[in-house]
Amino acid sequence: MAPANYEQQGDIAVVTLDDGKANAMNPDMIAAVNTALDRAQANARAVIISGRPGVFCGGFDLKVIRTGDAATQQAMTLAGARLAMRIYGFPRPTVMATTGHSVALGGFLLLTADYRIGINGAFTVGLNEVAIGMTLPPFALMLSRARIDTRHLSNAALSSTMYSHADAVGAGFLDEVVEPDALMARAMDKATSLAALDAKAFARVKQDLRGADIERVLASLPA
Repeated sequence: MAPANYEQQGDIAVVTLDDGKANAMNPDMIAAVNTALDRAQANARAVIISGRPGVFCGGFDLKVIRTGDAATQQAMTLAGARLAMRIYGFPRPTVMATTGHSVALGGFLLLTADYRIGINGAFTVGLNEVAIGMTLPPFALMLSRARIDTRHLSNAALSSTMYSHADAVGAGFLDEVVEPDALMARAMDKATSLAALDAKAFARVKQDLRGADIERVLASLPA
């Protein structure tokens, strides 16, 4: 079973991340998400990206990081950066249905989407890189400046503050919070409304707003 599953409901593609664990972004997960996005771009008018119950995305795969294989680690992090930039500039509307915890790269993925819906419960969202001794690469810095509310930027990026889903709305990680049993219905409603927009105009304005930043980030990545 693929770690990212694709299904289509009318004009809406639903991509569900589910590796049975923390939905870590490793080479297999990143490849599966890209494959799903290929299908969505060809066949859908909007995309919902969701997770497994309790976890949206736990960030990069620590098992890969702990191998000590520098080449494999770099390949994974570069692929993750390119995936984030792909979603940020994706020509179809993207809605993220945040099913639970979303930390590190998971938090940055929330910053890439056009609309983000969380759920009530004991779930956290945030960027813990500084807390674990890591710095932020160019794609992460750009997304932080672009999407996190200025009043929360230092707390989120520098202090590794973790937010409840309710508090994550004010910080800029999420746009609204619903009850867990209403999440997918609300995501479908929002995706349907976004899909009704003029597709060419949506893609053009999105490119005008974000394209230059995306190009700068991609140009900074090693070949």
